Amino acid sequence: MERTLQRDDSVKAGTCLVRTENLSKQYGSVTVLSNISIDINAGEIHAIIGENGAGKSTLMRLISGYINPSVGGLVVDGQPVTFTTPHQAQDAGIVLVHQEILLAEGLTVAENLFLGRELTRNGIVDDRAMRRIASEKLAELGCNISPNMLVRDVALADRQLVQIARALLDDYKLVIFDEPTAVLTGDEVERLLDIVLRLKARNMGVLYISHRLDEVQRLADKVTVLRDGKMIGTYPGRSLSQMDMAELMVGRELSALYPPKTEARARDAMLRVTSATVPGYVDDVSFTAHKGEILGFAGMIGAGRTELFEGIVGLRPGHATVELNGAPLNIRSQREAIDAGIGYLTEDRKAKGLLLQERLAPNLTLSALGRFNPGLYLRKRRESAALEDAVDQYDIRVRSLRLNAGQLSGGNQQKLLLAKILLTNPSVVIIDEPTRGIDIANKAQIYTFIRKLVGEGKACIVISSEMQELIGLCDRILVMRQGRINGEVFGEQMTESNIALLATAEADSGRASEGGRA
Repeated sequence: MERTLQRDDSVKAGTCLVRTENLSKQYGSVTVLSNISIDINAGEIHAIIGENGAGKSTLMRLISGYINPSVGGLVVDGQPVTFTTPHQAQDAGIVLVHQEILLAEGLTVAENLFLGRELTRNGIVDDRAMRRIASEKLAELGCNISPNMLVRDVALADRQLVQIARALLDDYKLVIFDEPTAVLTGDEVERLLDIVLRLKARNMGVLYISHRLDEVQRLADKVTVLRDGKMIGTYPGRSLSQMDMAELMVGRELSALYPPKTEARARDAMLRVTSATVPGYVDDVSFTAHKGEILGFAGMIGAGRTELFEGIVGLRPGHATVELNGAPLNIRSQREAIDAGIGYLTEDRKAKGLLLQERLAPNLTLSALGRFNPGLYLRKRRESAALEDAVDQYDIRVRSLRLNAGQLSGGNQQKLLLAKILLTNPSVVIIDEPTRGIDIANKAQIYTFIRKLVGEGKACIVISSEMQELIGLCDRILVMRQGRINGEVFGEQMTESNIALLATAEADSGRASEGGRA
């Protein structure tokens, strides 16, 4: 690094609310967190950053009572405490907003907000009061969904806002956010960041974990860096650039985040989609993806990007004229899409992409099972060899090849899912939110993998809610709005302001037709 960074061992923004003293956690012989000592002060936003597996979530769960430390302890308001349950931590004024969506899908939004702490009137549950308060809390977050909706019918981003609203129903001393914006985009992120700043203004303490280093840079008064379960240091937030933070996280200098783009040149059409329609989501979308090209799809939540491609690959009802290398396709299921040479990597790797309770090998080979099960029996040796090759090729960090997929960090899960899709040898690879919830080092690797794919003559389509990711990675970007392509940007036109304008404004006829011809 070019300059020496000074640790912040003494600066106090306010009264110390929570202190961790030599906090450590072991599972058997494996130490996942070692001797972490930090102060969390009133009226201060304290960010915790590190690569996947650095120990961030373990630290959050220790502070909020979900797990018990092996060594060390907590001091709250100057008094040593021991939490054996999250409820004890909440009673002491500490609440955790989880990264995972922990809601009951069969209950309404209002019922989820008050689950376990229902309001009553004369001994009867007061549904009207709960609905009213739920509406008010959601409105504060800019979420306008009905409190009467079942959670199963609520979009993923709005579910996260419901979960945040649930955590903010009461006034707490310390609110812990674990990747709160991972499934949010645009206006939703801005509203959430505004909420965090308002908590700080109310003299509450905020502990904030995020892989989005721009958020950390905007919010954090202090930044604590973890690496391999150990504390590297705590620094004043304003002293760190995003590259400083990234290099502290990985322990080495990083080259450019995005790999170099190939020279613009005439490319053969590989995937041509005409008049794609997905009822209720997408109306008459046409586009072409070319050989050797990374084609980006931008747009706000609800623009129809994910639904468009789920319709194309047979995951939801829809209709489109699809050609691959000039040959017409009639795709009615994802299996038929895979067999035709179109691979699709879902945005929700945990619920739709991987079998978290299964071993790594079955997760890898499930989509290409015919290669490993040509007769009556699965060829285990061939499957094991394929897994070893994937772990090596995609740098999947594992302690053992016999782990379940759910035991991997988010970045390694994403690399396993990418390996699974590419094992089918597709000509076109569609990747929805390629780096959601993963750290910067894994992001850089995945970007390199994607660029290598198109260098091998494939076409790659990237759907992302991060505009800077699309700009840095893609050769061309189509922007969707309200189920249609609203325009196209490439070259010097690929700026955040141009993309934001197309994502939010009505298209003029020329711009709309240009996007449709792309």
